[in-house]
Amino acid sequence: MAQLLYLDTFSSDSGNLTVIEKVLPGSIKRVFYIDEAEENRWVGRRYPKAWHAILCLNGQCRIGIQGSGTDNFFWLDDPKKCLLLEPEVWHRIDELTSGAFLLVISNEYDDPVEFDGATA
Repeated sequence: MAQLLYLDTFSSDSGNLTVIEKVLPGSIKRVFYIDEAEENRWVGRRYPKAWHAILCLNGQCRIGIQGSGTDNFFWLDDPKKCLLLEPEVWHRIDELTSGAFLLVISNEYDDPVEFDGATA
């Protein structure tokens, strides 16, 4: 399952403070980011155990989710949006704008043996 969340943001004259907390079950074990990616598409992936919270901190992208015979698409076009992906959700990141910067937070360490991905 995939769920689009809107993170709590506190604004003042000096800027915005956006808080990421209580989004993932367990503890944060891995944080990584994607930048300088091709604009049109990126790799599709599925993680058997990990939950992921994906944010597009700069620019925008589309994330396609496949499951139960249907495709759903989510646009990450605001740094206050967070896409929460449960384990086993196959997703593909595409339509990245120039300068897009994606941040991914995971509750599991990377395990290449369990990785199930393919170029889409």
